Amino acid sequence: MEKVLIETYGCTLNHADSDMIEGILSKKEILVERGRYGPGLKNSYDFVIINTCTVKKATEQKIIERLKSLNNLGERLVVTGCMASANPDLIENAVPSASIISTGNTSKIFDALTSIKESGRIHYNGNSHADKSINIPDFGSTIARIPISEGCLSSCSFCETKFARGPLNSFSEKLILKAIELNVKKGSKEIELTSQDIGAYGADRNTDIAELLERASEIEGNFMIRVGMLNPEHLNKYIDRLLNAYKSEKVYKFIHLPVQSGSDRILQAMGRRYTVKDFEEYIKTIRSKFPEMCIATDVIVGYPGETIQDFKATCELLDRLQITITNISKFGTRPHANASKLRQIKGDVIKARSLSISRAVKKMQHENFSSYLDKNVKVLLTELSSKSITGRTVSYIPVAVLDAEKSDLGKWLNVKITGNSYACIIGQKRET
Repeated sequence: MEKVLIETYGCTLNHADSDMIEGILSKKEILVERGRYGPGLKNSYDFVIINTCTVKKATEQKIIERLKSLNNLGERLVVTGCMASANPDLIENAVPSASIISTGNTSKIFDALTSIKESGRIHYNGNSHADKSINIPDFGSTIARIPISEGCLSSCSFCETKFARGPLNSFSEKLILKAIELNVKKGSKEIELTSQDIGAYGADRNTDIAELLERASEIEGNFMIRVGMLNPEHLNKYIDRLLNAYKSEKVYKFIHLPVQSGSDRILQAMGRRYTVKDFEEYIKTIRSKFPEMCIATDVIVGYPGETIQDFKATCELLDRLQITITNISKFGTRPHANASKLRQIKGDVIKARSLSISRAVKKMQHENFSSYLDKNVKVLLTELSSKSITGRTVSYIPVAVLDAEKSDLGKWLNVKITGNSYACIIGQKRET
């Protein structure tokens, strides 16, 4: 039996693509392993598939070094993911023998491997605009990643992913719902709806995420749905219907709205189609309906032209809104991003601003999570880690349950919160 290893970098959508690759190959009776080539794996594969990320230069460089290392070991490499789509020249220069498959062609993975065996290196490029939902696997794992689209409708000046994944390609609602149903029947407890931009879903199919979420919530079974990243520019089209869908007990009270900056001037330069006031109004509306909503956002520090006043406006916005979770990124140039052509802010300035805002965010998150101390919460156990089993509250707050057992995976537990960090809350099982 042929054996393939899949090593994945990047976001949830990338991991969902790897799930689909695994599903396709497994149906062809190919043994698939997931993880990193090395100790704990068999280290004897017919192919090693590297699913790449291109969002940050540091990650890109790490992947290039990884490819060189695997190539030196004599492995037959297949590279897919966003780097394979956006910057195949980097891969070709580093590892000329590697085969390359763009994100839009992952559904052709079995044919690709067959072609490689018969004729050597191949390169499948371009966006095929295929409906990948037909290949969503039904592993029934505790967490099931369900991709609902790829590509987007935005033109953000800092982003390379749009170049990699192309224009919006929403998948079939019928097939998405079927995939959710099959995974739930096989035991999945958390359904992660994932996409490059959940907010754009359905604009090319005369539907939207609000309708999909409502229908997904009607599926029978004991499971929770996590909605992925949603660009704020789409909210005004359906916010009332979306929040109505959030009323379902099957939907985590969690929403990820990346603001990116607290300065309207910088938002306009970034190509973001909303204002700071719009964002604040969205947060106000959400919290009026769901005071317990966990709100996550993203911020880019050091965008070209960002002044100290712009930076302070971002800090003040986060402080004013008391966002639950904030992800901080330092601006970095990417080959196909328009902002990379602009005059750049000095690295030491970006580093100092990033350190300052990160400290403030960690303090804010620590204080927010401290409010759970001594409380009893319900937690759905979903993931194993080296020190504990972790799960989520109904608001998707991460919880490390120190005395949970592997057999508790997929179960709702009553947990007494005994501690916290800026990243999670910590607790122990409580007898019912």
